[in-house]
Amino acid sequence: MRKPVMAGNWKMNKTRDEALEFIYAVSDKLPSVNQLDSIICAPAIILRDLVKRQGSNLKIGAQNVHFAESGAYTGEISPAMLSTTGVEYVIIGHSERRAYFNETDETVNLKIKAALAHQLKPIVCCGESLEERETNKTHEVLDRQISKALEGIDKEDLSNIIIAYEPIWAIGTGKVASAEMADEACGYIRSLVKKQYCPACAEEIRILYGGSVSTKSVSELMAQPNIDGGLVGGASLNSESFIELCNKAI
Repeated sequence: MRKPVMAGNWKMNKTRDEALEFIYAVSDKLPSVNQLDSIICAPAIILRDLVKRQGSNLKIGAQNVHFAESGAYTGEISPAMLSTTGVEYVIIGHSERRAYFNETDETVNLKIKAALAHQLKPIVCCGESLEERETNKTHEVLDRQISKALEGIDKEDLSNIIIAYEPIWAIGTGKVASAEMADEACGYIRSLVKKQYCPACAEEIRILYGGSVSTKSVSELMAQPNIDGGLVGGASLNSESFIELCNKAI
């Protein structure tokens, strides 16, 4: 069985003091790491503070990484820098990064390779826009994004990769894809991994759903056969709702 995942993406929220208050509030209330991978992906400036206080049942991740080892990239953070903070995960290819910071399928692929080279576990995002969904291009978009993201990635590295299906039209809008709709898309992603690699690889890889996931919708989503967890935005900012999400996930 695939171990479920509940990953919070704080985006550009929380000061250091607010983040530490959250960590102290959840540290002894999360399910065992043997039952669930509970992850908080926080702003880079507070990652080390959180890693030092994360406790045994919570993992910390970053929200972005550059693909270069070092260089003249003002404001960017290299995979080596992230690795020294002690984080375990990093979000790559979030739709907001693609839309606002010109990330492409090609740079997503480079970032995945750079992260893996430094023992960081990528949470790779994919998903279609509302226009693409309404014109029946969801599969076409996922096919392009997944095939390019995993291009040149060894089969042995797939166990360290998590894929997050996040339909752009559902992120931060309050709109949630129906559980069946989300499962169909996650199932299609699983079929793409099977086609690109092997049936066992497709069964092993963990696929999350993201897009206005809440304490009300999480149980139905988690009941679906192809959904292994959630990548959660707003609902992960509150310690009580994050605890509830994690407990409902198992």
